[in-house]
Amino acid sequence: MSTSSDGLKAGIDALKHQRYPEAVQLLEAFCHQCQNRQTKEYFQAQMWLAKAYQGNDQLEDAIVLCQQLSSSENPQLQEWSAQALASLRKRKTQPEKQSQTPTGETTHTVEEGATSSWAKAGRAAKMGVKLPVAGMAAKLSLASTTTLGLLFGMVLVLCLALFLILESDNPVAGLAIAVTVTLIVNTLIFFISPVFMDWSQRWLYKTRWVSLNEVARHSPEAARVIQRVCADKQLKEPRLGIIPDQNPTAFTYGSLPNNARLVVSEGLFSYLDDDEAATVYAHELGHIVHWDFAVMTVASTLIQITYLIYIFARRYASRFDDDRVRSGLRSAAIAAYVFYLIGTYLVLYLSRTREYFADHFAAETTGNPNALSRALVKIAYGIFTESQKEAEPSRLVEGTRALGIYDPRAAASTGTAYSIALGPQQVGRVMLWDMFNPWAWWMELNSTHPLTGKRIRALTNYAEQLGLEREFDMARVVAEGRRLNKNRLYRTFFLDVAIYWAQYIGVGIGLLIGATAATWATAEMAIITTVTASLFCFGIGTLIKTFVMYPNFQRAPHKDVLTLMSDPYASPLRGQPVNLQGELIGRGDAGYRFGSDMQFRDRTGMIFLRYSSRFGPLGNFLFGATQVEPLIGTQSRTKGWFRRGIAPWVDLIRIQNEAGKRIDSYHRFWHLLLGIGAIILGIVLPIFLISMFA
Repeated sequence: MSTSSDGLKAGIDALKHQRYPEAVQLLEAFCHQCQNRQTKEYFQAQMWLAKAYQGNDQLEDAIVLCQQLSSSENPQLQEWSAQALASLRKRKTQPEKQSQTPTGETTHTVEEGATSSWAKAGRAAKMGVKLPVAGMAAKLSLASTTTLGLLFGMVLVLCLALFLILESDNPVAGLAIAVTVTLIVNTLIFFISPVFMDWSQRWLYKTRWVSLNEVARHSPEAARVIQRVCADKQLKEPRLGIIPDQNPTAFTYGSLPNNARLVVSEGLFSYLDDDEAATVYAHELGHIVHWDFAVMTVASTLIQITYLIYIFARRYASRFDDDRVRSGLRSAAIAAYVFYLIGTYLVLYLSRTREYFADHFAAETTGNPNALSRALVKIAYGIFTESQKEAEPSRLVEGTRALGIYDPRAAASTGTAYSIALGPQQVGRVMLWDMFNPWAWWMELNSTHPLTGKRIRALTNYAEQLGLEREFDMARVVAEGRRLNKNRLYRTFFLDVAIYWAQYIGVGIGLLIGATAATWATAEMAIITTVTASLFCFGIGTLIKTFVMYPNFQRAPHKDVLTLMSDPYASPLRGQPVNLQGELIGRGDAGYRFGSDMQFRDRTGMIFLRYSSRFGPLGNFLFGATQVEPLIGTQSRTKGWFRRGIAPWVDLIRIQNEAGKRIDSYHRFWHLLLGIGAIILGIVLPIFLISMFA
């Protein structure tokens, strides 16, 4: 066989299409006949051959080849071979197991405590190559300007409303006071908030402020990235912090680029390799370079101001004798709350946009978008793993959710996939929901971060622009997504959204009926009609939603957690009856020792179980206080309705442990009771009201 590039390309093509025996044969032939063994093509063929050996389960051959490559004089090749050796040795000592569910489905798992690992894709030879921003991210400047402009406008309007009411005899003075107070308050908070954050960091998370040398001891490449970015952008080195917590996270805050704080947890270095940690630092430096961390500081502050104005206006409205002032304050309170809700979604939009741009900056700066893709998945795995070690979720993860590089609510699905995956393709399947399910878009509106699948898809685009091998072949995931049943995905989505809000739509219909009745009936009859129609429609809406959410579970199939999370058609509304078998490993409520929700783990991953007592909230409290603790650590069989939002969960029907103790849960019972009760009340209450008005 010729040693031309055609032979090499044929071998690489066979490997990419998972024809491993053919890839091994082609690449071995190319290497054997290659006359000059110091060429770039030869070393490239050797690296692809190691991957082909791994795919063909020739682990010993792959290890021997990587050991030979580790003696190369090329530093990048040495680094690659060292990482590949670590991956191969870990896989060799933790072989995959196969088991069958009661229905005969084959599931995959590894020994407890094992982590997924696979050979890394390459990185660009040159850093700092300019990359077009992936089209899914809006312009950061536009997002920042729009968000801040609207928020400033909201605060100013509310301040004007309050001060012009209180200074109604002198509107000009009221205007001056409103503008002055708005500017002073926001300026003070802008500069003071980082100091307050420093104090809270030390108190809540025991943050240590460290030198660049200490960062270098954990991650030499991260330290080099910090130095290079600060020199290129003429920035003062950010204040560097490390939190003694094994949950991997990283975040940035401050008011100006030259007084920024960049904080990571020790878990970041535990779960990530050197190049991966460096991309996380580059991501956080991107926030500083773009100033968006400062914009978020201001935007979040303005949101809090609108809420404080709402509280002030609502509380003080009743203290004034003047009806005009009291009415004005109540109107201002309503306006403040509406602005608070709108502002919250604006800040969430800005937060998601800035994450895309920070990812883009990290890809450009390090020339290693594949490492950041890996880092995101490993951070999810780290959060997922640490959550299984503790009875309660981490205060750090919950408290820094909006600031951190990764939304912990999305960690369960990605972390579960990574914990057992033999390659990125299995992780990619879990991300089908992120990219193609319409509920994902709906749920993302309430998220501080883009969904993981969308971020990795953008990073994959950057890898392609750099001419790199794509570690997460999102093109294949996208191709699989395009083959999904579109009718099944979209046909009932808008109807499902209506059902999801059915109770509130019912109340709206009732109020509309009441308003119509007010045009022809007496005031008393209009009130009776409004109350009756609202209760009756609320009850009907509740029953419709209940029957959709909680279908018949008598023939619930046996599945595993990973299979459920890999379902691209999953919904937060339409529950899937399912049987699971595994272990209860802890509570589900953050920092709440009386919580009734639980964490459940089977061979493939972890999921939250939501419990509902027949005695309502009091029963939930008593169950959490007296029965959850003895259940933790026991093997159990669980039946429930699976749902998927940003985070997946199961609404419990029943759970039975190895000792035979059975506990029933009553989600459907309470929804039925609420719906039927509202309908009965809607029928009975008018009789009482008519007799009262008679």
